[in-house]
Amino acid sequence: MNKFIKKVCTIGLITMITSGLVACGTGTANGSTKVQKTADGKIQVEYWYGLGGKLGKNMEKVISEFNASQDKYEVKGVAQEDYDTTFKKLQAGIAAKKAPTLAIIEADKAAILNNRDVLQNIGDYTSQDIDFEEENYIESFMELGKKNDKQFAFPMYGTTQVLYYNKKAFQDAGISQDSLKTWTGIAEASKKLVKKEGDEVKFYGWEPMWGADNLIDASLSNGGTILSGDGSKVLINSLEWIEAFDGFRSWIHEDKVMRIHSGGQGWEYWYSTVDDVMKDKSAGYTGSSGDQGTLDFEKLAACQQPSFKAGKEAKPIAEARFLVIPSVVNDEAKQGAYEFIKYFTSAKVSAEWSMDSGYISVNKKSTETPEFKAFVEKNPQAAVPSAQALHATKTFIDPTDGKIYDALKIAADKVEIENIPAKEALDEAQKTAQKELDKALSK
Repeated sequence: MNKFIKKVCTIGLITMITSGLVACGTGTANGSTKVQKTADGKIQVEYWYGLGGKLGKNMEKVISEFNASQDKYEVKGVAQEDYDTTFKKLQAGIAAKKAPTLAIIEADKAAILNNRDVLQNIGDYTSQDIDFEEENYIESFMELGKKNDKQFAFPMYGTTQVLYYNKKAFQDAGISQDSLKTWTGIAEASKKLVKKEGDEVKFYGWEPMWGADNLIDASLSNGGTILSGDGSKVLINSLEWIEAFDGFRSWIHEDKVMRIHSGGQGWEYWYSTVDDVMKDKSAGYTGSSGDQGTLDFEKLAACQQPSFKAGKEAKPIAEARFLVIPSVVNDEAKQGAYEFIKYFTSAKVSAEWSMDSGYISVNKKSTETPEFKAFVEKNPQAAVPSAQALHATKTFIDPTDGKIYDALKIAADKVEIENIPAKEALDEAQKTAQKELDKALSK
């Protein structure tokens, strides 16, 4: 089909959709919810995102620019505490048929909702868009949002956790960046960096980010795997996992050269960790590529996350955050949601978001824009996340709808907060996870 014919068909289809003559995806002719319009007649697109601080302000800027770029839709951004809160509220909203038009969630959460058949097939829109070229998008991210040819989620930006460290602190201690090539090397460097007054630590060598993610990355970078090759066995209590988890337990609780911030509202623990490094209470931390927009790189440097020990390969996870459209939403609003997806993931806007935030653009053409090339030349840390993503582990899509990951979160808290030996915590997590996997496989 040539572009002229395709364009005519597209216009006709969109006209029918917005006139309520045909259904789009799993929605009804008029959608399951009523279309909301602004005072000046624009179709309102309610959009939920779990971003705070500068990232939240950057998102507000993109929303404002999208609204000014056209006169048919108005995106109404609603900030949530974090991704988990967004997912929980989204589930409730879908059940009550009071869902937002669009939301950002994590890949595994999007897969859970797709398994419940409550998400719009975004492919219904890309297939009718003459400007859409799937080859422009990072394949691994696109595939995570696809099942049985249904594009149930669209990647918005990529992320991976990297190392940020205080250049002067390392220099003053006579420690080179070579020490950051393994986690065991970072632990040894931390012993030289830590400063104490009696039993009180005034300056920590390193701060891992609270939660299972850092420990999972370290375990994968120690040769561990989550499942067996055939997907039937949970392997999270193997020696590779135990060694990695127990390494962090000992560095935090026994050597006291590392620490974590935990708890609090939303991203509070995250900001507290970043603040420690920026306020000279710690020499470095493990954080998101998305932290780059708020960090001072006159003071800090960034490098890739390492292997756990010599002889192993660094395999931290690289993942994406996804935009989803609930199928209960009115068809006119769904079209507006797609227009925002298209706008945000365009090469230009995605490049601007990447430069402002540090997140990885999902549009491969973003790196070809003159602005992005000039930015990376002046800010070499901006290239670190993308370089790490090239050899990273793909996001694990939990076949138990999150139960394996939940078991790992509990194990991580036991190790990091309660000082429980890793073998004990992981043996228990493996038993719980294996039961859930067996249930899932028997369905």
